[in-house]
Amino acid sequence: MPRNLTLHAIRSFQELLDLSAQWNDLLTAYPPATTFSTPEWLMSWWQSFGQHSNFLVLALFDSDSRLVGLAPLSLSKERFGLASFRILRLLGDGSGDSDNLDMPVKPGYGREFAESIFQFLGREKRTWDICSLNTMPADSPMPNLIAEFCKSQGWLLFQDKRVCSFIPLPDSWEKYLQQLSSEDRNNLERYTRRLQKRYATRIYRCTREDELSACLEALYRLHQLRWEKAGEPGSFASQERREFYRLLSRRLLESGQLEFWILELDGVIRAAQFAFRFRNRVFQLQEGYDPDFFSDRVGFVLRGEVLKQLVSEKITVYDFLGGADAHKARWGAEVGHYVDLHFAPRFKRGGAWLWALNSAEKNKERLRSNLPAGIWNLLHKANLARRRLRSPVADSPSHGSNSNTESKS
Repeated sequence: MPRNLTLHAIRSFQELLDLSAQWNDLLTAYPPATTFSTPEWLMSWWQSFGQHSNFLVLALFDSDSRLVGLAPLSLSKERFGLASFRILRLLGDGSGDSDNLDMPVKPGYGREFAESIFQFLGREKRTWDICSLNTMPADSPMPNLIAEFCKSQGWLLFQDKRVCSFIPLPDSWEKYLQQLSSEDRNNLERYTRRLQKRYATRIYRCTREDELSACLEALYRLHQLRWEKAGEPGSFASQERREFYRLLSRRLLESGQLEFWILELDGVIRAAQFAFRFRNRVFQLQEGYDPDFFSDRVGFVLRGEVLKQLVSEKITVYDFLGGADAHKARWGAEVGHYVDLHFAPRFKRGGAWLWALNSAEKNKERLRSNLPAGIWNLLHKANLARRRLRSPVADSPSHGSNSNTESKS
């Protein structure tokens, strides 16, 4: 390879752990880096959800054995109806918990990194059928490079976008309040004052390990209340997800990235917001509030106090992650997007399956009107399979647009 670069396939968790220091150095040099590409996130995810996948991380080293690119992948066998396929995904994808999944690369090495990845995938194409890279950041250099190399190889490629939303935070709380409607500005002050009058109110950030377990249990309980009342299992019915949050929160707390905010009334936790920061950006992952205190707008008050504190600490972006719900727009959120890439060698079984899935999606309205019901139902199942490529649990309330959020009163 040019510049004496070497690509190494890491197939054990411990081998990746040994690279933690170089991994963090690489993230420091990579402008679009987020928490979702850190050791704290990906190691916690793998320990919690990785039991059904094979570990595969591609690491690019320069002539001095310094890490200049990292493609964290996993390989799993997934069933779609009667067929099963070996799917390459970004590490962290598949559980519904991760956004902004990426392949960090040192500036100036992107093209060589993409080329080395495709050389590896070409050599190993007997071991995988479809590569499904979901929720890659729009400002990452890798989606465009991957698309370019797919086309140069003659591989079948489909690209999708999915929406996300974020609040650009100004440099003062007064400026931020001007972004809100007059009703919401007034309500923030009114409900905060009312809470303080009715209850002994405490809003704080969890910064101590001895508080962490109680705060997590409160988050689980509050988030589950809404979903269980609606007859749904809820995110935290999953023991794997509870373990993920347990591991992740401790690692983020230790590294100073955790933004876990709590609202107590009369000594009892009534609202919780689980978030984390990376550089000058805070990502809001999960939240919950006690529906018995809906009229007190505890979740609304908590978010307002969190935003006020973050503005004072010069955080410039509050990221809601996936989705663009109306309640996010009320807080001044702007809409962005992630990039999904699905590709496979054109004349292999994975390529044939991708082509069939996307043809069904493209022509579904015309086919719905002209096909017998039985055949349409088969194609409808194919469309569901296409959605599962984006995420096997795309409809789970794990984060983002499905957060347990109060509606406008």
